[in-house]
Amino acid sequence: MKKQLFKKFVVLAISSSLMVSVVYAQPSDKIGTLPVIKNWTAPNYKMLSQDVVDEVFAKHSSELQSLTLQGVPPGYKDEIKGTMFAGTFPERIGKISGESDVEVIQKGYMIIDQRYGKKDDPRKFNALMPLRDKSGNHIGLAVMAFKYPLGSSKTEKDFVRLAFEIRDEISAKIPSHTAMFMPK
Repeated sequence: MKKQLFKKFVVLAISSSLMVSVVYAQPSDKIGTLPVIKNWTAPNYKMLSQDVVDEVFAKHSSELQSLTLQGVPPGYKDEIKGTMFAGTFPERIGKISGESDVEVIQKGYMIIDQRYGKKDDPRKFNALMPLRDKSGNHIGLAVMAFKYPLGSSKTEKDFVRLAFEIRDEISAKIPSHTAMFMPK
């Protein structure tokens, strides 16, 4: 019965310009019983952005729980506000960006989420950082969830400093917005 509920289904979404987009919902064991609603499908090759995420996450795996990149793929600026296009949860590639993600994607805000009062297991500290290319152009969003075990001596400043360092490390590896979506 449960598997039947999680079969792929297609939802038609009509945008404000009356263009019809196809949105795919697929099951994900990472989000419990809720399907992951998607608005984009990655190409059939490993993109530079995924290669960068894999490399940076491997280097910082003792500090990071997860790392994702979000934004608007080339050719989609009139159709979608944001999607996850690279990250440590491959089953979520193409997932629609949330409201706070879109704020960072569109306006370049930085969001620090200390997760106060949340019952995350394991405990974490989130940083949503404007993603930049090598030249400093704003090209999307980097979401970092840091490990924050009970008894940790790390402060908010430590996490923010580390978030900037990791974001800048990612940016140094990305020549341009379009390059993120090209083969590695």
